[in-house]
Parts: sequence; C-alpha cells; structure tokens
Amino acid sequence: MEPDPYRYFRLEARELLDQFAAAANALQGRGQGGPAIARALRLAHTLKGAARVVKEAEIAERAHAIEEVLAPYRDEGAAIPRERVSALLGHLDEIAARVAALAPDEAAGSAAGETAARTVRAEIAEMDALLDRVAQAQAQLNRLRGTAAAVDPAIGVGIDRVERELRQLGAAAEQLRLIPAQALFAPLQRTALDAAHALGKEVAFYGTGGGIRLDADVLAAVQPALVQIVRNAVAHGIEHGAERRAAGKPGTGRIDFGVARRGGRIVFACRDDGAGMDLDAVRRIAVRRGLVSAAATELGAADLVGLMLRGGISTAEAVTELSGRGVGLDLVRATVERLGGAVDVQTRPGAGTAFELAVPLSLAAVEALAVEADGVAAAIPLDAVRGAVRISAADIVPAPGGAMVPFASETIPFLPLARALGGPARSPGSWSCAVVAGAGGIVALGVDRLLGTATAVMRPLPELAPPSAIVAGVALDADGTPRLVLNADGLVAAALRAEPHSPDPGSTPVRDPVLVVDDSLTTRMLEQGILEAAGYEVELAISAEDALQAARRRRYSLFLVDVEMPGMDGFAFVERTRADPELRGVPAVLVTSRAAPEDRRRGLAAGAAGYIDKGAFNQAELLALIGPLVGAPAP
Repeated sequence: MEPDPYRYFRLEARELLDQFAAAANALQGRGQGGPAIARALRLAHTLKGAARVVKEAEIAERAHAIEEVLAPYRDEGAAIPRERVSALLGHLDEIAARVAALAPDEAAGSAAGETAARTVRAEIAEMDALLDRVAQAQAQLNRLRGTAAAVDPAIGVGIDRVERELRQLGAAAEQLRLIPAQALFAPLQRTALDAAHALGKEVAFYGTGGGIRLDADVLAAVQPALVQIVRNAVAHGIEHGAERRAAGKPGTGRIDFGVARRGGRIVFACRDDGAGMDLDAVRRIAVRRGLVSAAATELGAADLVGLMLRGGISTAEAVTELSGRGVGLDLVRATVERLGGAVDVQTRPGAGTAFELAVPLSLAAVEALAVEADGVAAAIPLDAVRGAVRISAADIVPAPGGAMVPFASETIPFLPLARALGGPARSPGSWSCAVVAGAGGIVALGVDRLLGTATAVMRPLPELAPPSAIVAGVALDADGTPRLVLNADGLVAAALRAEPHSPDPGSTPVRDPVLVVDDSLTTRMLEQGILEAAGYEVELAISAEDALQAARRRRYSLFLVDVEMPGMDGFAFVERTRADPELRGVPAVLVTSRAAPEDRRRGLAAGAAGYIDKGAFNQAELLALIGPLVGAPAP
C-alpha cells in the first residue's frame, strides 16, 4: 500500500481549523483588530505554507484569501465589518470541506467526533482487555519476584523495571480512553458564530472546564444536544445589538459553557445573558394547542419549561433553518433521557437562560487524594479536599448528632471513613484526617493513612451494584485493583447525620472476608460491589493460583470462583481446596457462564456448595445463597 501523502497535513489542518474557530469567536466577541487578528493571520500563513508543501493549491489560495480579508485591519482599532467575518467563516468552511475530501475513506461526522478520532484510541473493549492483561502480568511478576530473588538478586532488579513499565502501560491505556472536554469547545463556538451571523446578531462564546478528560463516547452522545442548546441560546435568547444596548447591555451577547464533575455525574452547563424564555408566550401556545386546559393558566415556570422540553412548542415568529419547529428542546430531553441523565433549565426575564445537562459518567479522570481506612483503599476528588490534619482521641469532642474536631480556628464534624463505608467503629490512639468540603459544609474524615495524590480514571459502578450516596464511582489502582472514588457531598451528609463516636473497638464482631476469584475485571468489580454493600469484607484474586496463595496466608469465610480462567480453572480450584485439610472447611461457590447441566453436575461433584449462572445472574440469588454458608454480615 502506498503511503498516505496527506496523513500529517490532515492532522495539522484540522488543528489549525479548530484554532481558527477560537480566533473567529474572539473577533466576533470584540469586533476589533489587534491580537485576535494577528493570531488569525499567523494561522492562515501556517496553513498556506503547509498546503503548498502537499501541493494543495486550492487550500493555499483560500488561506491567502483569509489573509486578504484580515490584513487591512491588522493595525486598525476600528470594528471589523460583519461581512468580513462572514467571509472569513466562508473560507474556513471551504477549507474544511477540502481537507475532509483528502480522506474519502473517513466517515463524515461531527467536529467533536473528528477531534476524538484524532486521538489515537483503541476501542473501549480492547482497552479493558489490555488493562486486564496488564493486571495479570503484574500478578505473575509478583509471584516470580520471590522465586527470582532467591536465585539471583539481579533478576529482581529487572523484574522491578518491567513492573514499572507495566504500571506506565496501564496508565497510558486508561488515558487512551479519554479525551479532554475542550474538544467540544471549537464546534460549539462555531455553532454560536454561524447562528449569530445567520440572524444578524453578535455573540461571544466562553468555555471552562476543558481540561476535564472524559470518555469520547459520552462526548459524542451528548454533543448534538449541546449544539441545539447553543443554537437555541442565539436564536431565542440573545437579542439584536440595538435591543441589547437599549436595555443597558453590551451589544455583543455572551454564552458561557462549562463542564464539571458533580458526584457520579458529568454536568454540561450553558448560560446566556439574553432576554430569557418568553414563558407567557409558551403558556398561550400550550393552551391554544390543547396541551393544557385553559384553566391551567397558573402554571409555574418549571411546568412551562417542562412543556418546552416535550417538544411541539416554539416561540419563534417564523420557521427558519434555526428555529420555529418546536423540536430542538425535545431533542435535548430525548438525548438526556437516553443517557439516563437529567436536564435542568432556569430562566429570568431580561437576564438570560441556563441549561444544565447532568449525565452519568462513563469514564472521567480526576485528581484525587488516595486514603486507606480499615484496609479499604479509596480516593477523594482533590478539588473537594481542603487540608489534612493529625488528631488524637482526646481531640474528638462528642456533640449532639455526632462528634467534632478542631480545624484551623473552628470545630468541624468528624466521621471515621470506615464507619461511612459500613465498617466497624474503631478508636485508635490517633487519626489522620482528610478535611473535605461538600454542599452541606466541611467535615473531617478519619482514616488510617493518607497515601498521596494521583490521577484516578473514574468508572461508573456496575449496574447491579446498589447505589450509594457516598460513592461516585470506582477507579483502578496501579495493580488493577478497584478503588472506590468517593462523593464529597455524600460524605458531608453522612458526617452530619452520624451518631456520636463510640470508643468501644470490640462492639462489632470480626468476620473472615470473602475471596472473589475471577480473571474478568468487570465481574470482580460487580461482585465486590454487591458483597461490600451487603456488609461483607471482600478480597480479590485474578487467578486460581493467586487465590490459593492468598488462602494460605489468611482465613476466608467463602470462595466465590469463576470456572474459565487462564491456568487452573475453577473446577480444579474447588477440587484442590476440598482436598486440602486446612481449606476444605471454606465453602466455595462457582459463578460462571457455563450453564450446561453437565457443567453444573461437575462443579457440584467437585465439592462446590453452589453454582450460579452468569447469564441469569441475580443479586438477590447470590446473597441468599451465600448467607446460610457464612452467616449474615455484621450490622
């Protein structure tokens, strides 16, 4: 196959077009020459030179035409005429079309999708498989280290180096699944500019939170709704310049778009400073069309906005390419509902409208403080952490509704994190505390250790895992072990409703943990979430061999074992443990996708105390089966 002569040019041209969109937005927002024009001229010159290198004369001529459009205003302070900005956008459209034509085998898509495609990214399933392999390889290295060190210490040095490389590979694989939210800004800027020029308005677009990295699938799924919201803000919200100035506003309207994390969700917010929704007009149209009865004229703002989201209502005076059909907000609602999210709309006459789309995250990268409490590792988003303190038991002051500890010049609620996670109430001689801020205030969380900060790639909880107000999602540590990512708002709420701290460390009986043995990351996470939510302590193993080594180090109350695993399978593991005098008293339950009657008979004949089909997996069935085997978990 001949090499692609445009491979690198396409990448560069698309990046330059994205930057052109930002420059055009600046010109539209300020309407004056200066830095924005200088920036656009540099971009045009770079694009012209790159196009000539690959013999793309048409693109080079368009870039030169952009220079001709802007050059007269380089040193002038006068406003750039609207028709000049329109000409610039027209040239950019032609260049974008020509660049796309250089890759006929690439599917046309949204600008956000193109940006995502520019990031070399394997399919999500392939990334999960890679991460599982990395975790298995790390476990093999851990087993090899002990044997190799006894033979030759130099081998151990090599193993350490390979392990570091595996950790880096795992981190890189996680990052490949993510792209920055900034990828949305350029297409949304362009949407705003195009709509404004079509309607004879002026608008400036500002984005925040672009550094948050998200699953490209989330961005691609939500982008059409965001485009519609931005277009709606220009068409229905932002007034014409003369009308704005008469109302004491700047002639240029403003759209602020932001991306933020909120608990286990990603929030996309779009706010304009326009006229706000005409809710009286919505009410009249709804009555005229029979959507509500004439007696319902006292509908509140929330009800009227709800009618708008249902579709079929438009306050536009005429049908245009941008508005008038009453389907735009219906698209927004349908998109958010499909993603399992929620949409909130706030509007004020004369002051503008704010949309918030909150959707469950698929993946998101968050800087976090890693902590350990009663053997459980967890991560707290760093933007919620206000500090760390060390306290003694004497610093804890009982108070109505909980306990208080000193922090800075005040006292704040205190809660052992282990108790918030459903563990026993212990009272060590001293605590390390992470001071966390949430919607309800600031609290101190008592932990055993502060492990430092790191980037956590947050995943949603498995679908069958019970929801928890204090858990936003899960992330994998460097060894591939799931780690809870905590929700600051939920932690604060838990601390505020906590019972007074008890110093009695022996009030809760100690129970041996359950060992989950499965080479599938998804299955391990699911079973761990279900069992821990039910009150069981859980440890994990990614192979039968690892499980046997773990079982010789400590006592377990139950083995929950997959059948099909590399190396020793689940049947052999059950047979091995039944033949071992020290392990035969620990019941084993097989959880597998092999549902044939002969497989079930083989498992039970090997000594399994139960056999669960993954294809018909039921949380209640699992808990009902293991309860009699190990007893109900401690409250």
